[in-house]
Amino acid sequence: MPIAELLACQDELSAWRRHLHQYPEVAFEERRTAQFVADKLASFGIEVHRGLAVTGVVGVLRCGPGPAIGLRADMDALAIEEANDFPHRSRHPGRMHACGHDGHTAMLLGAARHLARTRRFAGTLYFIFQPAEENEGGGRRMVEEGLFERFPMQAVFGLHNIPGIALGRFAALPGPAMASFDVFEIVVEGRGAHAAMPQQGVDAIVIASELVLALQSVVSRNLDPHEAAVLSVTQLQAGETWNVLPDSATLRGTVRAFDEAVRRRIEQRLGELAEHICAAHGGSARVRYERRYPPTLNDAGWTRRAAQVIVDTFGADALLTDVRPLMAAEDFAYMLQACPGCYVWLGNGDDAGGCTVHNPHYDFNDEALVHGASYWVRLAETILATPERP
Repeated sequence: MPIAELLACQDELSAWRRHLHQYPEVAFEERRTAQFVADKLASFGIEVHRGLAVTGVVGVLRCGPGPAIGLRADMDALAIEEANDFPHRSRHPGRMHACGHDGHTAMLLGAARHLARTRRFAGTLYFIFQPAEENEGGGRRMVEEGLFERFPMQAVFGLHNIPGIALGRFAALPGPAMASFDVFEIVVEGRGAHAAMPQQGVDAIVIASELVLALQSVVSRNLDPHEAAVLSVTQLQAGETWNVLPDSATLRGTVRAFDEAVRRRIEQRLGELAEHICAAHGGSARVRYERRYPPTLNDAGWTRRAAQVIVDTFGADALLTDVRPLMAAEDFAYMLQACPGCYVWLGNGDDAGGCTVHNPHYDFNDEALVHGASYWVRLAETILATPERP
């Protein structure tokens, strides 16, 4: 069950979360959010460090000698116009907390206050409030700017809400938990012509259309069937008028996989198909393949520890055993590359605006706040167990 003291603070945690929801800020612009976090941490008596990755905040809580661990929450919102009409809807046009990062921030703040009050642990806790998780790699930037050198720790932990999973239930998967995220752009160069005389040109739209279909064979015909990956063409842009065959067409899309070798194979085949299909029609291709986020890979040992904390705190039924990794991506992966740890999912129930994340109708379920905060507290107290006193 959630911690009784945190249950008593449900309304306050909800108020924090709804305040954050009203003032969403996107990547590296989270100045108001960072100030809110820093002010709260300081009021709890926690040492505050600012400036990593522009708007990142790290709180440090020491309680005697012992090991150190990090607990991370993301703070940024998305460039989405909110469609909700409740009182705490976004006051920033074109900005919205559509992924629950407002909830992640509020629950880690709640855990930080509780741990600062009770201090039932031995060692050091780092409360990591990260900017720019959505698309811009704030986690990578924090690592590059010395997060783990300035705040050395034995393990780092993350958490994300998942609508559709029952409230108060968790998933902790060893190994791959979420996929990599890569983007590509293919510019098909043809030769423009009058639409009535296509024989005088090289039709970039026909080439691009063939390439879209051919790219769907990369996963189905170039990978082992046991290897999971997704290649999606999400944009096709060409032409400006009815009666002209354009000089070029542009394809854009994403690639997701759990394994680095699979990632490399897809990148190679995508380039080969673009080059040779275009050449076969008398055109050419310019390919840009950009690696964004790596796969999120949980350490097996720390994942077992996290799973046991879930069972001990909420009961055996709270730990889901039939959940598969997600093809979505998460830049906490960069932290796990630099330091072992575990990224878990927290059930947000079905009361999240009746929809999934990244939706203009989404709203975080405030009832999940005490579950997430209780997990953070018990995880910290378990891993940094207070030594027995004589």
